This record gives sequence, structure tokens and C-alpha cells, in this order.
Amino acid sequence: MPTDDGSGADHAALLRFVERFAMLLAGSGMSRMPARVFAYVLAHDAERYTAAELATALQVSPAAISGAVRTLVQAGLLGKEREPGARVDTYRIYDEDVWGTITAQRIQQIAPFEQLAEEGAELLGPHTPGGRRMRETQEFYAFMRRTFSEMIEEWRQHRRKVLDLPS
Repeated sequence: MPTDDGSGADHAALLRFVERFAMLLAGSGMSRMPARVFAYVLAHDAERYTAAELATALQVSPAAISGAVRTLVQAGLLGKEREPGARVDTYRIYDEDVWGTITAQRIQQIAPFEQLAEEGAELLGPHTPGGRRMRETQEFYAFMRRTFSEMIEEWRQHRRKVLDLPS
């Protein structure tokens, strides 16, 4: 195993960090192998990775990587691309604004919950316990959607300022 992965970090030290970050992600609900892959892609310097490169780097089977990248792509945490004429897919994080992009994708997932809760509230009526809970659920998701949208804009302004990025 190489001692330097090209990022200037000792590969073994990088893998120890990735494991710690993956444990934190797994503790918050992400499955273990997707957490490891996401932590590695987030911390390592390459722009794109094949499944074989990820398997080699993380010292796991290609099958484990296959399931992990599928999960991460479906969750919107990784992008899947293929160069014209290439025979393999590559995976990447969109570096332009990693966390803003991920959170913005989550905002889009809130709307169906809000809409279905509204339907439930109307169906059950305002004078029933279920109807009141559905109305509260609807209002919670509406609040989250608005708040997340405002937070993303505030984050992007903050990001430009603290990372000294152009406006």
C-alpha cells in the first residue's frame, strides 16, 4: 500500500480518518459501507473515482463498493458520470458547494411529505386527533422547507466570505 496517496497525506492516516468520519456518519443513520465511501471521496483529493479505485483504496470487495455507490447516488450524495467512449462509470462529489448542494437536494424531498400531510389533514378534519397531527406535520414540513431554503442562501453567502470565493 502506498504511503502517500498524492494528496500529501499518509494513506494509512487518511484511512484512519475516513474510518472515524464514517463511524460518525453511520452513527447518524447512514449505512456503514456508503459512509466509508462518502467519507473517502469527501476527504481524498481525486475528482473522480471508478468503483475499482474505491475498492482498492478502501481495501474492500468490488461488490461492497457497488452497493455503496448505488446508495450514495440514489441519495444524491455522489454523482455518477461516464465519459464518452468510456466503459466504466465514475463517481464524484460536486465540489462547487458540497453541503449546500446536498442540503438543497434534501429540500426537494420535503415537499411530498408536506403535500401528503396536507391531504391527510383535509381528509381527517381539524377536529380529530389524527387531523390535528397531520396539520402539525404539514406545518412542520412547510417550516422546514422555508427555513432550509433561507439557510442555504445564508450558507452560500457565508461560504463566499469565509472561503474568500468570488461573488
